Amino acid sequence: MIKQTLRIATRKSPLALWQANHVAQKIQTHFPHITIKLLPLVTSGDRFLKDKLLAAGGKGLFVKELEEALLDHRADIAVHSMKDVPSELPHHLILQAICHRDDPFDALISPAHLTLETLPENAIIGTASLRRQAQLLAYRSDLNIQILRGNINTRLEKLNAGQYDAIILAGAALQRMNWQHLITQSLMPPLMIPSCGQGALGIECRVDDPTTHALLAPLNDPLTSLCVLTERRVNAALGGNCHVPLAIYCAPNTQQDTLRLQTKVMSIDGQVIITDIQTGAMANANSLADQAVQSLKAQGADQLLSHS
Repeated sequence: MIKQTLRIATRKSPLALWQANHVAQKIQTHFPHITIKLLPLVTSGDRFLKDKLLAAGGKGLFVKELEEALLDHRADIAVHSMKDVPSELPHHLILQAICHRDDPFDALISPAHLTLETLPENAIIGTASLRRQAQLLAYRSDLNIQILRGNINTRLEKLNAGQYDAIILAGAALQRMNWQHLITQSLMPPLMIPSCGQGALGIECRVDDPTTHALLAPLNDPLTSLCVLTERRVNAALGGNCHVPLAIYCAPNTQQDTLRLQTKVMSIDGQVIITDIQTGAMANANSLADQAVQSLKAQGADQLLSHS
């Protein structure tokens, strides 16, 4: 059966719409006959802009309505930032493709073009991420971390209105919006390890839709998929979500066919940090993830996460 129309569920934010259109263009490159329609939705996560994600119910609220659109057949696929996708998917849904990863790292934006090193004492930094907060405070305990919610446009507006001295955003998000010129400093490991899946787009669909699976097959990047799924394996084993200060990054070395898996589990104030680094063959990705979890738990990760 040849599908003539493909419906994409997406959030309504400018960045999410860019991502959905990007995926649509990729699909049409391979299948020009396909007509693609967007189904923009407001998610629960978008409605709780003044609350912490934990109080609002967790990170899954950014994908919940999109998944419901898949399950009731209003949409055929949903496009997500992989860092927003919970460890467990609903029954009958599958991550069929993970696209080539863009910049996985965080970016500091300061109107005064200051860096983490040159920001004044007690500078106000905006972020909604406990992972970012913990790593920032570990580097500079004097920083004043304030909650910053909203889509990327809203966050930049708040920065420009003078509410913060600097904010932290995903580098990939800024690059996708063609705003990379705003980046004052790229925050690289070991100072800042990114979130599980950061920088990669994932495409979710129904398990029982092989026609759609065929359309998505050319968009899956095997190397990105391997790295992101390795990160997600660690994340799931440690119970990672938006209210846990957990950083995971798996980087490939294609010349040696190896992976380097870095993980940090932290207290919210950044005063306690448990780290682990695993390196091994790509073929042993699952074992690397399991070894990372075992090492972190042996160092007290469960107790640390339970107090976060």
